[in-house]
Amino acid sequence: MGTVFSVTARGAYVAPEALDEAETWLRHVDAVFSTYREDSAVSRIARDELAPEDCAPEVREVLRLCERAEAHTGGWFTTGYAGGFDPSGLVKGWAVERAAEGLLAAGATGVCVNGGGDVQLHGGPWRVGVAHPLQPGRVAAVVESRQGAVAVATSGPAERGCHIVDPHTGRAPVGGLASLTVVHEGLTDADTWATAAYAMGPGARAWLEAQPGVTAFAVTADGETWSVSPESLSP
Repeated sequence: MGTVFSVTARGAYVAPEALDEAETWLRHVDAVFSTYREDSAVSRIARDELAPEDCAPEVREVLRLCERAEAHTGGWFTTGYAGGFDPSGLVKGWAVERAAEGLLAAGATGVCVNGGGDVQLHGGPWRVGVAHPLQPGRVAAVVESRQGAVAVATSGPAERGCHIVDPHTGRAPVGGLASLTVVHEGLTDADTWATAAYAMGPGARAWLEAQPGVTAFAVTADGETWSVSPESLSP
């Protein structure tokens, strides 16, 4: 997927092959959903060579989740920007969440799967640093997880430049943030909501405040910060 993944599993007994299976799963997801591979299911769907209903179950699942995300965000998350077809804004978070679930099923009592800075946690304690987008090498906030499932997703241009646009204009969001971090139970939702909210620009804060169970932390272009339900974040 063009990024680095890391996996940490804790427990009295974790099946030895579990880490290999997690890696195999992530490589499979890349092969099926890559927009850069001509033979991937996503590329074939985009060329009208493959009907969604004829796809493998995991592809149909992702398409259903993308439809749900588009409806939930009022179109701020979409796979169809500029007439194309690209579900990659959801796929990485979903793949990481599924990999973490596989490790739990293999006996892990604590799991941390990190996909390019988007993290799914189970068990605890865990502490996840949120990189400061304007001050390289510094941490802007820390997410602490003591138990249960917690996901941390960050969107913004710091690492990859401006790659998230307002789907209604095709341009960078007006008043775009330097970074936006969303904390929720599962990474599928946290990742898509972070992407959609970032695209909203100034509307991100009000939309996130309306989402149940969501914590968010933002750094503005001028270095100011704001947060939503900040009890799990420490600066």
